[in-house]
Amino acid sequence: MAGRPGHLCGRCGQPLSRYNPDTRCAPCSRTDASPTIPDRAWRDEEVHRALANWDFATVLRLVRRRSGLSQKTVRELTGLTQSFISDLERGLKQVNGRETIIDVLTGLGLPHDLRPLLLVPFEQAESQRLSEAIDPALPWTAARMVTSLEAAAGGTMNGLNRRSVIAALAGASLTQYILQAAIAPSEAIAATAREGINVSDPLLTSLQSTTDVLRQADATHGSGNLARAATAHLKVLLRLLKEGNFNEETGRRLAAVTADTAIQTGWYHFDSGAHTAAHSLLLGALRAAHASGDSRLRAGALSFLAIHGYSAGDPRDAVTAARAARQVIADQDAPALHAMLLTRQARGHARLLEDRQARDALAEAQVLCARGRGEDDPYWLYWMNPGEVSGQTGSCLLDLGHFDQAAEAFADARNAFSPDEIRTRAQFLSRAATAQMRAGDVEAGSATGHEVLTLVAGVRSARLDDNLTAMLAEARHYSSATPAQELLERGQTVMEERAA
Repeated sequence: MAGRPGHLCGRCGQPLSRYNPDTRCAPCSRTDASPTIPDRAWRDEEVHRALANWDFATVLRLVRRRSGLSQKTVRELTGLTQSFISDLERGLKQVNGRETIIDVLTGLGLPHDLRPLLLVPFEQAESQRLSEAIDPALPWTAARMVTSLEAAAGGTMNGLNRRSVIAALAGASLTQYILQAAIAPSEAIAATAREGINVSDPLLTSLQSTTDVLRQADATHGSGNLARAATAHLKVLLRLLKEGNFNEETGRRLAAVTADTAIQTGWYHFDSGAHTAAHSLLLGALRAAHASGDSRLRAGALSFLAIHGYSAGDPRDAVTAARAARQVIADQDAPALHAMLLTRQARGHARLLEDRQARDALAEAQVLCARGRGEDDPYWLYWMNPGEVSGQTGSCLLDLGHFDQAAEAFADARNAFSPDEIRTRAQFLSRAATAQMRAGDVEAGSATGHEVLTLVAGVRSARLDDNLTAMLAEARHYSSATPAQELLERGQTVMEERAA
């Protein structure tokens, strides 16, 4: 049969058949001193299923027959005896032992791209173990709290696969977590018979101060600079929970510091664009907050889960989480915390285009915020003020399509923020610029846009980048106007620098 021009056997130089995909003719292949398994022998669904099931007898039989090799040749490739190969293919023996498996797969030349199939049994086993370890309906113990947070933070998890844990966490219904956080009884957390470090009040004060310093830095520089450091800090706390010595009171406080740190770490990841990891961290934080017995921390974790809901998930989750959080702190004198939660609820309503419900929540938030701080308002809510309510009002009105009203609300908010809160100011001003341009005031929107571009130097935040992108996309609708054109030119340079 005629071959293709230039398609010659690499050994004898004779023309190859047009139907021969290999580099040698059939006679040379049969007499080759160094036989190999052709790649085509592996490209079969039966082979793939056998690999995934660790059925190496079937793998060997299929690959050998698809290659046209003798058992003697397979013996030369793998080092197995011919009688063992024969028994293996007939199902009389099995491939056992790590060394034997490696010899078989190495000798047969398992392609690199098929190696992940060997992990399938482990992933299935881990999924089963995970469902038993982190099911929100099971008792909320300290061990499960640590497991879920280790998974999200990238710890060892006693051999569990981190990606599987995160997938399981992300797939669990937020409603389940909210329900269990509300009804699950608090279990003892003390650990006094370990050989690890003694957890003292001064140590916890120092650890909490680290969390607080990172929190303060977030508003200025953005979370992109903080996620890694916060994760390392969280791992220290998890190590103390696993190995430290502490009584019940100290254990509750350790859980509180862990919850606060996990909330902030989740937020830093979210602001950096790592939404799945953030969600897992926040669910773990909810467990830690429950263990601490501090209802305000539970509300705090739920408030950030609400942000995740209206920004990257289901806005209905935002409404559910915010409402549940308010119920959790119903007995607290915390008007600022209630006001903050109402703004989260309003953002969820706005994303769902529920105009009346969003406005009602915002109106109540304004009234509560005007009361000032209450006796039970947490110190970490230092940033809640009338400007925050105005800014969130502007964001809601922007989502609802009321652009003139949104621009007015953002104007009320712009002077309420501290000069040090650079990231927060830039976030709201970028939305303000978008609202102004959508309201038809291109010149004002472009001027605000330039102000934003000046602010963002040195601030790393994926959320801020999204808002900048939306602002510049709006400006493109008016690119024929000189102010918008100048904003676009500068914006392109700034975004390229940020991407670099």
